[in-house]
Amino acid sequence: MIRIVVYSLIVVLLMVGYVKYLESSNIFFPSKKIEYSPSSISLSFQDLYIQTEDNLKINGWFIPNPEAKYTLLFLHGNAGNIADRLDKLKLLYQVPVNIFIVDYRGYGRSQGKPSEIGLYLDAQAAYRYLVNSENIQPENIIVYGESLGGAVAMDLASAVKVKALISEGAFSSIRDMARVIYPWMPTFLLSVKFDSLAKINKIEEPKLFIHSRDDEVVPFNLGQKLYNAAREPKKFYQLSGGHNDAFLEVPEEYLAVIEQFINRLD
Repeated sequence: MIRIVVYSLIVVLLMVGYVKYLESSNIFFPSKKIEYSPSSISLSFQDLYIQTEDNLKINGWFIPNPEAKYTLLFLHGNAGNIADRLDKLKLLYQVPVNIFIVDYRGYGRSQGKPSEIGLYLDAQAAYRYLVNSENIQPENIIVYGESLGGAVAMDLASAVKVKALISEGAFSSIRDMARVIYPWMPTFLLSVKFDSLAKINKIEEPKLFIHSRDDEVVPFNLGQKLYNAAREPKKFYQLSGGHNDAFLEVPEEYLAVIEQFINRLD
């Protein structure tokens, strides 16, 4: 009997350890190398370092647009860094909007190591910078998050005043993602949550959800699940193509949908 208990305990400990390993190795994929900048696509920008609440310096680019009323706070996905988003920045700039994109801790030239709480703090620091240093009113800030950045954007929008939220290719929670990728995994062991489903209903501002039916990373139904849980006003835009490049399949249509959404905020 004692032997069975000991073996069971070992199995449980091994399972817990393996789940923690999967968490640490399958959520964040930062790249430190910044190969390009907005000047590569002929956009003027400020290369900035801002301080987080826990005293880390994170790097970001502020791209002003003289024709813009609104500022887009761009929170990117879990891989690469800000330099990998230039195609999308160039497109979104045409809305027109100012754009502030930041690298989370551990990404690009930002200090620290990524974590769920850390990413939330980074987004809060970026928001404070816009309000306090660029003197942008909260009602002129639109939070945009792609993939994992969608979870960060929803956390921010549920806690501070913004004009609107745009979520692209986002998932409902890490637990829901784990059930898709590792159906055998006991999800109660996960310490990382990114539980957007628990926050989305708190956001009263207008919301645009964008998701590709062909998304090979975040299942389409998880994007729908988020949309269904959100309160009005809300809009769902379905497109086709891969998780990272669907917007390039129909750039004019993609841009038109975002322009229409933003123009109706007035």
